[in-house]
Amino acid sequence: MVSRKITAEGTDMLRLLGLNDANLQLIEEQFAATVSVRGNSITLKGTRGEVDALEKIFKELIYILGKNGSLTINDVGTVVDLVKVNGDPAIPGDIPTGGGGDQEDPAILFTRNGIIRAKTAGQKEFIAQVRRNDIVFAIGPAGTGKTYLAVAQAVAALKNRDVVKMILTRPAVEAGESLGFLPGDLKDKIDPYLRPLFDALDDMIQPEKLKTYLERRVIEVVPLAYMRGRTLNNAFVILDEAQNASAMQMKMFLTRLGANSKAIITGDVTQIDLPLKTVSGLVQIQEILRGIDGVRFCYFDRNDVVRHKLVKDIIDAYDKFRENGGGGGDLISPGPH
Repeated sequence: MVSRKITAEGTDMLRLLGLNDANLQLIEEQFAATVSVRGNSITLKGTRGEVDALEKIFKELIYILGKNGSLTINDVGTVVDLVKVNGDPAIPGDIPTGGGGDQEDPAILFTRNGIIRAKTAGQKEFIAQVRRNDIVFAIGPAGTGKTYLAVAQAVAALKNRDVVKMILTRPAVEAGESLGFLPGDLKDKIDPYLRPLFDALDDMIQPEKLKTYLERRVIEVVPLAYMRGRTLNNAFVILDEAQNASAMQMKMFLTRLGANSKAIITGDVTQIDLPLKTVSGLVQIQEILRGIDGVRFCYFDRNDVVRHKLVKDIIDAYDKFRENGGGGGDLISPGPH
């Protein structure tokens, strides 16, 4: 049996322990060790393993409370589960989200729905590279979390005030072909092609706050064509579905980046919707920028798929079909791969 004391100076203990000690009770239900609180001191008594786990939990909760100014019962449950399963909390308290850390398995963002964190080796490497570099390409099949993790890292950087603006963009390839047939004004016509980005934002930011961010243009979700002529300083910029950007559009996008800005470019080179003989900027840029300091390419594969388990089987089936020479022009996207 061991005893250990944690000092929580400057911490609002009422918020830490929860209304009527609800947070504390949730923690105590999971462990045989005892937890005693006096003022800003927390004393833990029990087996070394349980005391170690409880110390990690309380330090993590103190960190979350200090960072967000609030702590929900869902936060407490998530941290307890992560420590019990993995032996460590989701994010080291001494590493600020959005820069500088090389720790494995970091959380990206705390949301009302829980913690957004890497689930696969490829995702962990992607997060690490974004923290180390200003331009990162995430290339891989559907369902690997490329877009979702990119948006989460941008939201985290915005919340941490590492940047003052967040811009998400996509090439509206299909919109260019069928805009005239869609109802409404230009915004109504383009919105369906940007909807996946709005869906990710809806998961991560409270509705009222998101509305305010959009109205003040702290967050912009725009078609790629709207990026021309801009210089983006102190911004986190994401280009999604980049396989559908032409070579010239890719160059235009990358040269928008200003001081203290980061960019993530995501795409799947097996799903190119560009017209025949049009070179995909995402395919070409891998040859142009490879080896440049501050630019990294991260490649996802079937092992990084986090959607329905059948998605992996579907990806394998398409790969096998292509290898056997099947598909013609409809199943294999035009342009170099």
